[in-house]
Amino acid sequence: MAKCLVTGGAGFIGSHLTELLLSQGHVVVVLDNLSTGRAENLDAVRHNSRLEIRNGSITDQVALSDAVHGVEMIFHLAAAVGVKLVADDPVRTIETNIYPTDHLLRLAVQSNVKRFFLASTSEVYGKHPGESWVEDDDLHLGPTSRPRWAYGCSKAIDEFLALAYHRKYGLGVTIGRFFNVVGPRQVGNYGMVVPRFVDAALRHGPVIVYDDGSQVRCFAHVSEITQCITKLMDIDAAQGRVYNIGSDQPVSILQLAKRVIEKVDPKVQIEFMPYSKAYSEDFEDVQRRVPNVDRLFSTIGLKPTSGLDTILDDIIAWKRSLPKSQGAIS
Repeated sequence: MAKCLVTGGAGFIGSHLTELLLSQGHVVVVLDNLSTGRAENLDAVRHNSRLEIRNGSITDQVALSDAVHGVEMIFHLAAAVGVKLVADDPVRTIETNIYPTDHLLRLAVQSNVKRFFLASTSEVYGKHPGESWVEDDDLHLGPTSRPRWAYGCSKAIDEFLALAYHRKYGLGVTIGRFFNVVGPRQVGNYGMVVPRFVDAALRHGPVIVYDDGSQVRCFAHVSEITQCITKLMDIDAAQGRVYNIGSDQPVSILQLAKRVIEKVDPKVQIEFMPYSKAYSEDFEDVQRRVPNVDRLFSTIGLKPTSGLDTILDDIIAWKRSLPKSQGAIS
């Protein structure tokens, strides 16, 4: 079993990954400054003797250096995430996503880290026109005058850096591009659509759909995503490669809203809001985002398959089970 560092380990995906790594017998160090992560996400494993939780930022080079000490595997999930956060503060996005990743990669080489997982995003594809997106496709990022693209651009730079460290130093880098990961513990504060819809429906509406709702997305359960991550890290052939990690079952945002409403309260109304009111006049969105996951499946023999109904049932049940102190909605 390995000693693992999970940056952003108190976040939505990071906390689920931390639990999985502990269940597999690993020793886990979590580094998180709780700016978007939440301490209660780790409540179920907080007293595990193989878990060390460090409250610190990846932008703090001393904290980062201390956290890497003695680590064999790094799962780098910490980043500025969420469409709203990115649109509101592109400077923070760029500074959080690029410089710490470069420093962490350097530390990994210096400390003889064996494996390094970089969490990337479907945003790097930009405005890709294809029906489904393949890892080696060209990127189609929008203009620099639109802050919307700062996140995808910053994560693309992270990927270039990580692959360069693999080629130059032999660091065991694997990159995963996430496509709309959802599940319990995800919050809607930063623009994530599923928790935003569920919260609105539980509050008896309205459910706000941006634009006309024809945008197409795929939603994968976080438990399946973390399984894919750990399996990729166990396979030598995955090193130096990029993988789409997500569901390949498309659904429109309007269909998603209707499914949530059917499950929570059929009387809830849908209201439509233009992007200019939700974000800004210069906001751009992607109409269709569907991954090709053939590379993932051929490498690990696994891909996310949970249906949308199963995923929504899990999220709604979790939200209803929360104590009031953690945002329960009756």
